[in-house]
Amino acid sequence: MIAFAASPSLLIHKSRIPCCTSSTFVQRLTPRVRAARTPPRWCAVATSRGEATSLGFASNAYDDDQMWGIDAGRMSKIVCTIGPKTSDLDSIEKLAETGMDVVRLNMSHGTHEWHKAVIDNVRQINAKGRFNLGILLDTKGPEVRSGDVKAPIKVKRGQRFVWTVRKDFDSFDDSTVDVSYDDFVNDVHVGDTLLVDGGMCSFLCTEKTETDVISECIDGGTLTSRRHLNVRGKSASLPAITDKDWEDIKFGMEMNVDFYALSFVKHEDDVARLKKYLVENGCKALVLSKIESADAIHRLPQILKASDGAMVARGDLGAEIPVEDVPLIQDEIVHINRTLRKPTIVATHMLESMITYPTPTRAEVADITEAVRQGADATMLSGETANGSFPYKALTVMAKVAKSVVSRDSAMSQNDLFSPMTPSPLGDGLKDSRLDLAYAASTLASRLNVAAIVVFTRLGNYAKLVASTRPRCPIIALTPDADLVRRLTLFWGVKSYELDFSDDPEETIARAIVLLLEKGHTSSGDNVVITSDMLVKDKNTVNTIQVRRVR
Repeated sequence: MIAFAASPSLLIHKSRIPCCTSSTFVQRLTPRVRAARTPPRWCAVATSRGEATSLGFASNAYDDDQMWGIDAGRMSKIVCTIGPKTSDLDSIEKLAETGMDVVRLNMSHGTHEWHKAVIDNVRQINAKGRFNLGILLDTKGPEVRSGDVKAPIKVKRGQRFVWTVRKDFDSFDDSTVDVSYDDFVNDVHVGDTLLVDGGMCSFLCTEKTETDVISECIDGGTLTSRRHLNVRGKSASLPAITDKDWEDIKFGMEMNVDFYALSFVKHEDDVARLKKYLVENGCKALVLSKIESADAIHRLPQILKASDGAMVARGDLGAEIPVEDVPLIQDEIVHINRTLRKPTIVATHMLESMITYPTPTRAEVADITEAVRQGADATMLSGETANGSFPYKALTVMAKVAKSVVSRDSAMSQNDLFSPMTPSPLGDGLKDSRLDLAYAASTLASRLNVAAIVVFTRLGNYAKLVASTRPRCPIIALTPDADLVRRLTLFWGVKSYELDFSDDPEETIARAIVLLLEKGHTSSGDNVVITSDMLVKDKNTVNTIQVRRVR
């Protein structure tokens, strides 16, 4: 029998009340850290039965997480690309055990039959009940690629090289390669810089004919088959969603994938078109815009507002805009999406060296750290887990670094990762009264040292709001919708489970606590914050926060 000690119903209000600093905690910090501390922006005050009362923590607001011994764990999520090295059942399960939250299917490679086999393996793992892995289908998009070569071609600086849309392959010499896109010649102009695989090789366009782009090698290297081509500062004039993409999207609908990453988005209309198509066909998958083209940078707010989230695809983005601008754009995308309460994945080259080597560079570790500190909901591994030599080591490194960032920030700093975001200036209609409730739940959780915030949700919106406040403890999202469980896997700090709701709120809460105990998220004596807008009788809507102790 499980018993609970329940607090009175709390109506939560935000108030800008000055908070004192705990001298005991501050004395434990180094002089440099003490000097950097700043008071919190606001604290929460609870009223019970209409009477304002203090929760008793305002005067000790900096008896912080380290004093309480909180281990928040890893709150940001990890997306892993599945490839030949990791597509079998055992490999996917090992990735899940190591820290993978979302499986990425890269539709630039593999057949539908191959991807279906991967999805079947993921479903089999999820059916065991230990994991709830989300599935993200990443469209190929309007990529421009070089054709097949008989053998790798070594290109030297100053060498003349021809890119052609001709198909008379027998006439090609070692300095001529075909291009997959017939309008390539029209998109490239004399003086343009052509990048192969984001800059592994580069060429200057010196001359054009009706079928050929004649270039001079700037940076040499080895050219192999089907390499990705970009023109510096330009986007190809191909449509954002190609015929192949539509076939892949339909395949994803048949397989009931949870997320679509739409490649090379240039305009918000591209996103709206896909979302409308999904809705018309009864698909609830979330659409993430991949920001990787120069055209998208000029319409970032509009694109992000139209999307359900975003992926910062830094490889192709760095090929189309100056490379020094990529970190700034990444920070802007994460910031805009945090104000919109939408998730962001930071992707590409995060642990690139670990495709070949068993240890990361220090710069790669710093890169992951920066992405998590900016507030990205997830980081992504590409070749590291698809075809790298050390997929599990790479994933272990990413998980450890992400966990370290959160634990150190929550205990030792007032980093923006844990600061309330100002309302979005984009006119997005996010003036949701539940956001104040979400902030209050987050504040209570941090100050009362709770094991978790439990959110009951049918559509997922309230769980996303709580995640956007960046609480310092896990968010347990419970829903009767099995598909929604997987769609919540991308959101910061959210652990989602399927749970049937009863007409009796107390019975639903009792079931929830049993589930938390079974999953190891709480134990006897722990406090939990329970927040919901639906645990009521007679179909009345009441926004509530409860603090309960598991006994």
